[in-house]
Amino acid sequence: MNTVFHLLRHASHGHVGAVLTGRLAGAPLTPFGSEQALAIGRHLMGKKLDAVYTSPRLRAQQTAEILARETGVESEIAPELDEIDFGSWSGRSFEELERDPAWKLWNEERDTAATPAGDTMAATAARITGFMDRLRGEYPGNTFVLVSHSDVIKAALCQTFGIPFSSVHDFEIAPASITTLSFDKDGPSLVSRNIEAVRLTVGGIA
Repeated sequence: MNTVFHLLRHASHGHVGAVLTGRLAGAPLTPFGSEQALAIGRHLMGKKLDAVYTSPRLRAQQTAEILARETGVESEIAPELDEIDFGSWSGRSFEELERDPAWKLWNEERDTAATPAGDTMAATAARITGFMDRLRGEYPGNTFVLVSHSDVIKAALCQTFGIPFSSVHDFEIAPASITTLSFDKDGPSLVSRNIEAVRLTVGGIA
């Protein structure tokens, strides 16, 4: 009996690649982001889905709402899927952050470094994988969509497969991409990683 998790990074919003949004209010999906979410929703339409959970951030909730319209599975907010708390870094451009020694340390020492708010990759990994463990225990054999954020998904992958958090820069989790994990009696397996919305449509996977 396999329990499946589709880990979905929210679709694109106006800050992607330019500003560290973190837990700032706002940052809605762009029109392109809405199209990405629609592509993901159509890909998942008709597939076995037992529940959809989302981060409380607006960009994640809007992604989940589009999924709900396409799949008929309503979403529920799960604080465990929230973005990392970046504290005073939130709202700053990446260009500005590159001049901050603490930001450089965070990116070079992910196994031990913390954000200005005191958040760590280990704590992030513990909350998302703890949530997944609870769902597995309560609903074995179910299939879940978890709408979250890039580094949160990366933290889950590192924790699940014993990868150092310092390796988070070695793989990509793009906006509106699906990473699928399956758990059975022998443990976890990675079914697919970073399958992007554009590949689901243009690539003919949808």
